[in-house]
Amino acid sequence: MTLPEEISVPENPTAPPPPRRSWRPLLMRLHFYAGILVAPFIVVAAVTGGLYAMAPTIERLAYGDLLRVEPSGRPVPLADQAAAARNAYPHLAMTGMRPSAETGESTRIYFADPALDEEFRRAVFVDPYTARVLGDEPTWLGYLPVSTFLDGLHRHLQLGEPGRIYSEVAASWLWVVALGGLCLWLFRRGRVVTVARGLKGRARTLNWHGATGVWLLAGLLFLSATGITWSTYAGAHVSDIRTALNWQRPTMDPAPTSTATVDPADIDYDAVVHAAAGAGVQLPVEVALAPEAGAGVTVTEQDKPYRLTTNAATVDPATGSVTSTLDYWRDYSVVAMLADWGIRAHMGLLFGLLNQLVLLGIAVALVAVIVGGYRMWWLRRPTRGSAWAVGRAPLRGGLRTLSPWAAGALVVTAVALGWFLPLFGIPLAAFVIVDLGIAAIKRGKAGTDA
Repeated sequence: MTLPEEISVPENPTAPPPPRRSWRPLLMRLHFYAGILVAPFIVVAAVTGGLYAMAPTIERLAYGDLLRVEPSGRPVPLADQAAAARNAYPHLAMTGMRPSAETGESTRIYFADPALDEEFRRAVFVDPYTARVLGDEPTWLGYLPVSTFLDGLHRHLQLGEPGRIYSEVAASWLWVVALGGLCLWLFRRGRVVTVARGLKGRARTLNWHGATGVWLLAGLLFLSATGITWSTYAGAHVSDIRTALNWQRPTMDPAPTSTATVDPADIDYDAVVHAAAGAGVQLPVEVALAPEAGAGVTVTEQDKPYRLTTNAATVDPATGSVTSTLDYWRDYSVVAMLADWGIRAHMGLLFGLLNQLVLLGIAVALVAVIVGGYRMWWLRRPTRGSAWAVGRAPLRGGLRTLSPWAAGALVVTAVALGWFLPLFGIPLAAFVIVDLGIAAIKRGKAGTDA
């Protein structure tokens, strides 16, 4: 018997079909391990970040007796306010001031205090209407103690430079977890931004986990990117790139002024602030006294809601003339502007209370998403056997499901990202090594049992 010519017989009918090419197994395993092992760092960053985002509001509540005063007539000259502070603290050298910018706000007079760390200054608060000294607090870059504490808690858990590792791990992995989760969610080909009704148990948790993650995606990517710019190791690479491309934040080069040293008591601060305003530097501002003779007085715009600029000017205190300026729209590159706005938005300063509430909402929702992920892991645990059993990890072999070109490109990309983001690369390498080690042990045990 013969077969018709048009019917072909496979050479090996028992050969298995070629493997189906898919990114899903690899993404599933990466998302799982990142969620289990890196998520605790992200949770801590979210909690401390949510608190830090509300720091400006908390600061106004905690220091209301120093920051707010009862308006009564016209403010007294800034020189008189500075004199009152110097008389109250005669043993300290005045370094600058932050004049009252709105009705009912106090004036800050800054002093160098040997009892404080080098980066700190003592701020003396003065009633601008009576020149009465209200009190003092140590400040760091203008931040009062509550904000300083919350900033340190978010950046390094109050552990100093070693503690910054945790926040860099969180920032370096957050975008990976978020984008990986998005891909896995889209692979399902179901609802993307809404939760299906009628689901229960793990399926319902998965729907909430995925849909909420999609809504958070833009915010998480933004926080990851801006957080990386502040980090120790990846941040250094970002700074190198910005410097090489001239994208760094510009600085003002003060022109020489009078060669004589001007005593802080002889400066007309109102005239200095008025001259700077004529050059585009508007309240609220900070006035910094010249550290040496002939350097001039620097006036710099401070953060306020919906302000995009940070203009600055140098004023000759002897003549009241502006000697140099830093114009935001003229001197900042587009990348420098975007970086500046991103950092201020990350801190909850760019859009005021709305900015703070959005960041707090993202932090709370992110914690809920991570808790949901852990709950799904718990629901996958075996129902029989040890009470300490946990859910199994997705199967190994995800890399083998990719084409050789895709696998090679993935490895090269991972190495490049690991170099640029060291605290992404090092944990990823550790995951791979540990995973391969566990696989080898299991294979050896299986061979022994056989």
